[in-house]
Amino acid sequence: MHATMEHMTIWGLISDASLLVKAVMVTLLLASLLSWYLIIQRASVLRRLERQLNGFVPRFRAAPDLQPLFRETVQAGEGGIAPIFIAGVQEYQHLQDHDPAVLEGVERALQVAITEQEIELEKGLQFLATVGSVSPYIGLFGTVWGIMNSFIGLSQVQQATLSTVAPGIAEALIATAIGLFAAIPAVIAYNRFAARGQTLLTRYYAFGNELQVRLHRTLRGTPINLAVAA
Repeated sequence: MHATMEHMTIWGLISDASLLVKAVMVTLLLASLLSWYLIIQRASVLRRLERQLNGFVPRFRAAPDLQPLFRETVQAGEGGIAPIFIAGVQEYQHLQDHDPAVLEGVERALQVAITEQEIELEKGLQFLATVGSVSPYIGLFGTVWGIMNSFIGLSQVQQATLSTVAPGIAEALIATAIGLFAAIPAVIAYNRFAARGQTLLTRYYAFGNELQVRLHRTLRGTPINLAVAA
């Protein structure tokens, strides 16, 4: 009886599982570890981008002249909102003396820069979505396989008791538990990061429109302080 109780531990059940069930468990654990790495990494990136945006927009609106802010932003070499601002101002400087459709060129440059930032915001989300949607099924596959092996072994004994059935079923259910352990954080993180990324993207578009207004007024010779206008 003591040997049976010792056998009925988490590590004992995992070690006694079939090779296929062990492979399922290892796959799910690796997926979970990669998910947590992405969760921590993307949370840090989004926090940094939000902080940059919150700090940059007031400086942009308060600047009477965009040139000092432009030079400072180029030297800083940051991501997020900075490449959008740099792309818009660079296109404006390049076209203002050569092309009457300067504002259309600025709009295209801003669109390209915002699209690049959108790609950055979506990095890792596909993997989290895949882990969140597939992991429970992988775990269920391991569970079905383990239970099937348990019943096959049960057919070879004279008398079936709970002590003979429980270990095989328990080790099979561990695969489902690991699948849920991998899937639940991935789904929560995906939904959270997708929402934060969409909010950032919306604010990037709003900033792009605000920059176009600023450059339009500058082109017409009536620069304004957006801190007052806002």
